[in-house]
Amino acid sequence: MRFRSVLLYGLSATTVALAAPATKRSVTALSSSQLSSFAPFTQFARAAYCDSSKVKNWQCGQACDALPGFQPTLTGGDGNEVQLFFVGYWPQQKSVVVAHEGTDPLQFESDLTDVNFFLDDLDTSLFPGTTHAIQVHNGFAAEHAKTANTILAEVKKLLSQTGAKQVITVGHSLGGALAELDSLFFTLQLPSDVHVKAVTYGTPRVGNPEFAAMIDSKVPDFVRINNEKDLIPIVPGRFLGFQHPHGEIHIVSPGNAVSCAGDDDADDSQCTIKTVPNIFEGNILNHLGPYEGISIGTIFCD
Repeated sequence: MRFRSVLLYGLSATTVALAAPATKRSVTALSSSQLSSFAPFTQFARAAYCDSSKVKNWQCGQACDALPGFQPTLTGGDGNEVQLFFVGYWPQQKSVVVAHEGTDPLQFESDLTDVNFFLDDLDTSLFPGTTHAIQVHNGFAAEHAKTANTILAEVKKLLSQTGAKQVITVGHSLGGALAELDSLFFTLQLPSDVHVKAVTYGTPRVGNPEFAAMIDSKVPDFVRINNEKDLIPIVPGRFLGFQHPHGEIHIVSPGNAVSCAGDDDADDSQCTIKTVPNIFEGNILNHLGPYEGISIGTIFCD
């Protein structure tokens, strides 16, 4: 997916000054075991960047080697007009996994600071029961719609074949935005006894406060992991009407991470917005990781 890149748009300290009021939140330090428990999901997000021919046979190098036994059943996308993705069965967790590729961080930063995007209603054929009040980034919604029904059909097939009762959706960068949309999509489209879990990395803001509230309500098992001074999670700006849902985990430094309660706000010095108050104080290289020793991106596919 490529959006026209025109100019950087007011994502400085103004972003904080013009943000909607936020509630006070607290932080909780993660133990080393809690932090290491995310490694399998990080490897799935890493594998999503790898060539489909390698993912199909689960021979994509370190990411695939770290997850022996995973059974990919569907791969797709071309890495250009349609982001790469894969769907498969994870026997160790008795879960169906859906993973989406992200995009080049320098291109993505430009895309997300482009004035040619807007908030738009969700497609009610994909997200039944949503109202006009719930809106998302039009580009993310369009990208998600390209593969939504194909992926849903495969997920339903695997749930039926394996008896699994959990669907895990993962992604990094743009892939994280797609995984966030997936988490609500699957929740609304699958039987209520199927648990939906989402783990995303370096994800930009996807929708408005009403969308964030719906994620909070419908997808309680939702985690978004931000690495150090990665600037992608602070765009698009809150003053443009965007807001993150709950679930932030901020890797402050290697081996040191905190869980930030509540939704998107700038209250605590250890959480992302306070650490990266504007894009000029961010570090785009942190977008690639390492996420506790695991870097994510095309260049890290073997």
